[in-house]
Amino acid sequence: MPNVFIPPSMRDLIPDHSVVSMQGKTVRAVIEQLERSYPGAKDRLCSGETLRPGIAVTVDGAITPLGLLQPIGENSELHFLPAIGGG
Repeated sequence: MPNVFIPPSMRDLIPDHSVVSMQGKTVRAVIEQLERSYPGAKDRLCSGETLRPGIAVTVDGAITPLGLLQPIGENSELHFLPAIGGG
């Protein structure tokens, strides 16, 4: 199962875990599973049907341009990070 690294901003929803294993074949499916297990997780990560502005997701170390549609493997690692901007 994919491993989801829990960002500090969500640790109040998912206490005592910095990593959880969730089923899913896309980022969206993993977020839906997180929501079922930890209500409120989806609201922290999504705005409607997209990732919240200011949040990026990495899958296996690469920032995904596909967002919620990104396919993930059975042993993938997902990180939700604050997006870095500037210039």
